[in-house]
Amino acid sequence: MAADTPEGDGIRGTALGTAPTPLSVLDLVTVSAGHTATDALRTSVELSRLAESRGFHRFWVAEHHSMPGVASSSPAVILAHLAAHTGRIRLGSGGVMLPNHAPLVIAEQFGTLEALAPGRVDLGLGRAPGTDGATAAALRRTDRLDQGADDFPEQLSELTRFLDDDFPDGHPYRRIHAVPGPVQATSPGGVQSPHRPPVWLLGSSGFSARLAALLGLPFAFAHHFSARNTVPALDLYRESFRPSALLDRPYALIGVSALAADEEKEARRQVKAAALGMIRLRTGRPGLIPSPEEAEAYEFSAMEREFADDWNANVVHGTPDEVRAGLDDLHKRTGADELMLTSNAPGMDVRLRSYELIADAYGLPRTPPPAA
Repeated sequence: MAADTPEGDGIRGTALGTAPTPLSVLDLVTVSAGHTATDALRTSVELSRLAESRGFHRFWVAEHHSMPGVASSSPAVILAHLAAHTGRIRLGSGGVMLPNHAPLVIAEQFGTLEALAPGRVDLGLGRAPGTDGATAAALRRTDRLDQGADDFPEQLSELTRFLDDDFPDGHPYRRIHAVPGPVQATSPGGVQSPHRPPVWLLGSSGFSARLAALLGLPFAFAHHFSARNTVPALDLYRESFRPSALLDRPYALIGVSALAADEEKEARRQVKAAALGMIRLRTGRPGLIPSPEEAEAYEFSAMEREFADDWNANVVHGTPDEVRAGLDDLHKRTGADELMLTSNAPGMDVRLRSYELIADAYGLPRTPPPAA
């Protein structure tokens, strides 16, 4: 399948307005103080519809566990809900943590999603647990947490074969099929689906960059929490890339923390609150995302203030023009093929407003929702 066809596999998007590269959204379904998971999920629906109407290329959610402030433990469930409320934007995982699941289960889940939203589904995979060690052990029913990461290439190969239904003769899984999937086309009266979710590899270091390159897969790098490794990882990916049936040349997306507000002062208030939430997470005290008022009243220690300053240095925030300038500069420095924006701002209305302002800054046109 050629990656550059207009429909193709949906990997290469088209930059609209004055954006130098396609813009997308990563939503962590964050739960703020004073709100419920229901509120957060409703906001995700609103955000996905806003992103679709403003020309963002794709909308991803990410697997996290045992974090009160992040309600995205079940990406496939959330994506099915979003598919019912959108009709055009690509939906996907950024990502599903493969070591936490049997490959067959993921193939079945994303085959189902593809059947619900044909031609709109991405399967982004990571090898980290998306949580702490104890929770990972509970998910996997084993204390061998290193085993999942070490076996990642083998797990990925198994998942891909389930998606393609092409285990070789003699393989113990040869007669096992992921349904919905290609096997239905070989049954009497079956019709082949024209789509199969493209697999992406996610990473924050060189391991997944090299593996994605060797397999000819698109690569998504977590710049928003591993900024120092971004350029080396992208260089490694591009230098090592081998063309495949999916891609004829490298395609690299980077996740970027970004928040635009009408006033620079308000943007600083919001990212300060998000940084406090991250401090609590990193020190073993995960909770709901604190409000700006709580962050302003909080007495940061010298070490906490240094962490917050370092963290926010990698958050592109400010007025819409400032955010646009920051994103343009990041694109120039990294050469990323796509920027995926994420925001952990506590205010749900603030996050929605931020994406509107960024779309306006780039002149992204507003389009009506697709017909039901």
